[in-house]
Amino acid sequence: MKHFSIVVRANWDEEARVWVASSQDIDGLAVEADTLEALQPKVVAAICDLLEANGDGSDEPEIPVRILAEQVSRVPNPCH
Repeated sequence: MKHFSIVVRANWDEEARVWVASSQDIDGLAVEADTLEALQPKVVAAICDLLEANGDGSDEPEIPVRILAEQVSRVPNPCH
């Protein structure tokens, strides 16, 4: 029995104004959405489709998916 989880990185694309999700743990995952709340179900659905298409190699009934989000903001530097 193989145990694993899937780590998904979600980054804010300032130019496109969307969250973009990808993962090194599952080939082909590329999902985007306007909000993190909208991104999560899209990520889960895409992972389910990819696992079914590629075979997941796991005997587990559920596979944990961790979505790690990062957004960079900027503030004015009062020293300049």
